[in-house]
Amino acid sequence: MLQLEKIELIENEIYEEKKTVDFDTKEFTIEHLVQKYVNGIDEDENDIYVPDYQREFVWDDVRQSTLIESIVLGLPIPVIFLAEDSEGRLEIVDGSQRIRTIVAFIEDKLTLKGLDKLKNMNEVKFSYLPKARQRKIVNTSIRTIVLSESATEKVKNDLFERINKGSDLLRNMEKRKGIYSGDFTDFVYSYTSENKELLKKIAPLSKTVTKRQEHEELVLRFFALVDAFPRYEGYSAGIITMLDQYMMNKNTDFTETEMEFKKQQLDQVLGFVNDNFINGFCKKANQGVSRMFFEALSVGVAKALYENSDLKLTKKVNAGLWLRNHEFKTLISGKYRSHSPDKVRQRIEFVKNKVLEL
Repeated sequence: MLQLEKIELIENEIYEEKKTVDFDTKEFTIEHLVQKYVNGIDEDENDIYVPDYQREFVWDDVRQSTLIESIVLGLPIPVIFLAEDSEGRLEIVDGSQRIRTIVAFIEDKLTLKGLDKLKNMNEVKFSYLPKARQRKIVNTSIRTIVLSESATEKVKNDLFERINKGSDLLRNMEKRKGIYSGDFTDFVYSYTSENKELLKKIAPLSKTVTKRQEHEELVLRFFALVDAFPRYEGYSAGIITMLDQYMMNKNTDFTETEMEFKKQQLDQVLGFVNDNFINGFCKKANQGVSRMFFEALSVGVAKALYENSDLKLTKKVNAGLWLRNHEFKTLISGKYRSHSPDKVRQRIEFVKNKVLEL
């Protein structure tokens, strides 16, 4: 039996912590949810948006199809968590894969496959369905929990951490370190450690990923994408599978000579970005680095330096302004299938050509 004093401490602690969590429960129809996500997305002004650290779309077609099947059958799906920001927009804390899957289906970009229960819906798109069924789908309600603007960043980060404990989104590098041990893995971690301060300066992390070996993840992505450029056709299984395969292969045949080359290569890129890009690898000042933006800038710069090793810029560049280019902004927005081979290659080539033109 707990002592009375201990019980009072527990109750006071619960009371104080609960005061910091202010939320509302909402029911959005699919039609309304899609509109809030799609309208204004190209200008990054959509009411419901995916934050940079969640921009990667990693679900395969079967997993997406299973979600749609569950919705059609009226089965419960996990609650979507949103957080209101100072501008009244709703940041997706948890549920970005679900929302983008729903949007892709409604926009006819997803063909259902691998369904076990509704087998006759395999190879079907939304537009193939009768109008009555389409209406029933778009009128389906999706439950969301919305943290109010008054909820602190600590509360938002804690919620995200609790929801995503063990999720693939944030534990990929942690998982790889244990599975794919070897000289290449050791090199990635030692390089990151040796350049910790520079990386913190030009590729600062959002609080959400600070303790998740994110800089090691970025270093791995640079090497994988720069080595494979420009032919990414073999990576249609997705960026996560590609990185796993790359790391496994490199650990089997990594040499001292290659290690020295890779060190010099990334040294050159980081030095160039530090010297010439106002906000480093970030879109804006005081903003955490985006994986896709880092990939495009780092590999694009590497390829520009490969073509002109004596490249020097006459003035510092704000790479974030490149997002005013509609084509590049669309490639980097992460709306859907953000790591298709064509999008990866186009993002990198855009940066390479921009740097060479400066």
